[in-house]
Amino acid sequence: MADVSASPAAMATATDTAKKPRDLRLDFFRGVAMIVILVAHITDNPFALWIPGRFGFSDSAEIFVFCSGMASALAFGPVFLRSGWAIGAARVFYRVWQVYWVHIGVFLVTLALMLSLQATGLFPRDVVSGLNLKPFLNETGPNLLGLLTLTYVPNYFDILPMYIVILALLPGFMALARIDRRLAMAASLALWAYATMGGLGLPAEAWFENGSTREWFFNPFAWQLVFVSGFALMAGWVPAPPVRRDLVWLALAVVVLTVPFAWHVTLGASEALREWRRDWLVLHDKTHLGALRYVHFLALAYLAWVAVGPRGQRLTQGQRRVPLVQAVALIGRQSLAVFAVSMVIARGLGALLDLSGRDFLPTLAVNLLGLAILYATAWLVGWIKSGPWAATAKPVSGATAAPRAKVRPEAAASVGPVTKPEVWG
Repeated sequence: MADVSASPAAMATATDTAKKPRDLRLDFFRGVAMIVILVAHITDNPFALWIPGRFGFSDSAEIFVFCSGMASALAFGPVFLRSGWAIGAARVFYRVWQVYWVHIGVFLVTLALMLSLQATGLFPRDVVSGLNLKPFLNETGPNLLGLLTLTYVPNYFDILPMYIVILALLPGFMALARIDRRLAMAASLALWAYATMGGLGLPAEAWFENGSTREWFFNPFAWQLVFVSGFALMAGWVPAPPVRRDLVWLALAVVVLTVPFAWHVTLGASEALREWRRDWLVLHDKTHLGALRYVHFLALAYLAWVAVGPRGQRLTQGQRRVPLVQAVALIGRQSLAVFAVSMVIARGLGALLDLSGRDFLPTLAVNLLGLAILYATAWLVGWIKSGPWAATAKPVSGATAAPRAKVRPEAAASVGPVTKPEVWG
């Protein structure tokens, strides 16, 4: 059996991945997840009936969490190996701090947008109540404390808090992996099993006067299994699955056989299917990541991995770039900023549909507008991160240029463009 200890030599795979060019597959599928998340969150969006999650147990949430785990392996794994556990943990918690304030910002900006839309009097529905934000406005003091302590988490704003907790768990998994990778993966599986049975729920409305017992919609202690799966695959803790015809047929069978149990048309026509979903909720429950959701996602992920070819060769045309693929990958590359913007604009786009109606052409126009905003956001963030002001800086008139330092040829050869994976992951 191959050595699975977590020594630096055995875990060199994670360090090597940081030196490789960006993996187009990772950016592309994160971009797909961001697009599907936007479509799904536009209020009463007819196109949401055709997203992949309507035909199976898993949806874009699993794609997002899995890809976040993969990106975290690229961004954090080398830090743990190179600088030690304490520095690696500090790097992770710095990211937790960043995501935390993005969550607070998304909530406040979305609330401000909803209040602004409501104040116009142009919209037929109560857009503030639509997000269940009236309790926050009625009891702002205690619920502001809840917002800041993540004990007030409305359903619409629940993905980032889940991600924050999952990231906070990562140093613990890395500590176990220093002993043995299998120990870290076993801990992840055990934590998921306990959470799936209803344990470790976090309060979502702790400050409500009515004594609400509602918990977070996404239980992070269950969903960390998907994150750790992506992390383990990218870090080399587990080998990539082989491309075999029998596995392809098995994965395809899982995906196809799931459709009747998830599609609204078949569910509407069969009381037996609806009864099965009620009786076996524990197997496909989204809050606690039911086992069938996880299996369904793994089947989809395997088919997608096989479909795009080794290192995503089928996403390109030889050495040529495919414009649509590159556009989607750009969205995935800046996924945190894109996600934050999509959460804000989705409700506004839904309000536009309230005014325009939901016939095909207005719906298409509103969805395309949303996609254009996501692309513009990704392009702008990428441009800012590139530091264009440094490249275009001009020397001050009359100033004497500083002497250029001599660079050894071998040192110059080692210097190249540095790109950091966007850890949203």
